[in-house]
Amino acid sequence: MTMLRNALGAAVLAGAAMLATAATAGAATGPDGIPSAADTAAIGRLTGSPATLGRLATTKFPGTRALASSAAAAEPGTQVPVYEPTAAFVAGRSDVPAELAYVAVPARTGDGAPATVWAERQGPAWAVVNVASGDYERQYAQAAAGGYLLHEPQVNAWYAVHGDVVTVLDGSVTGVPAGAKLTVKDYRAALQARYADKLPGSAYDRDGAGGGYGGRERAVPAENPSDVPVLPFALGGALALTAAAVAVPRLRRPRED
Repeated sequence: MTMLRNALGAAVLAGAAMLATAATAGAATGPDGIPSAADTAAIGRLTGSPATLGRLATTKFPGTRALASSAAAAEPGTQVPVYEPTAAFVAGRSDVPAELAYVAVPARTGDGAPATVWAERQGPAWAVVNVASGDYERQYAQAAAGGYLLHEPQVNAWYAVHGDVVTVLDGSVTGVPAGAKLTVKDYRAALQARYADKLPGSAYDRDGAGGGYGGRERAVPAENPSDVPVLPFALGGALALTAAAVAVPRLRRPRED
């Protein structure tokens, strides 16, 4: 864990020194998979559909206190795209920092608890793949102040990206404080320090340890940040949640100013 903190900490210091020249170097490439107007309309129909509302009505988060009973509801007009770094970016094969992971839509369960519906693109269509507790994506998006929202699921860290500047919103187990800034180049260096030996084709990947860096883990963040494993997980791993999985509470909370 000390190595992780030192790696990202060094990248932050280097990034801070480079921010003054970032403008002359040109803005970084934006993320892949930005939802189109047609996507937004489809997500709105999906998350406001009777099927989604029915799922919300029966969703209960273990360990959370039920609020006043109310009708389940979603806010299809509020959509938060969440992006995640790709293996190609980490390996240096692509300058595209991230790709769309899912679109978050704030909602409310039948017992009044705040929730978030995750819509994921599956081929030409969209599907609800998870109902998570809280409306943290909306809160992080507000903190991002116009930048796109970047999530590093392996350590449950959240960032706002504006051009070539990556701002830490919640560093989680990285130990880097919210508000720290680094360039996209130095963020990639930090990712390489953590995951370069775990990319597809690596010995780590061939041995099946954690599945390599091939996709997203949908595990619930740990209550104690020190319990979050600093490992990349492949989609389809033992802990991956699917559309059929039960809803579970997310125990970490976003930073409150």
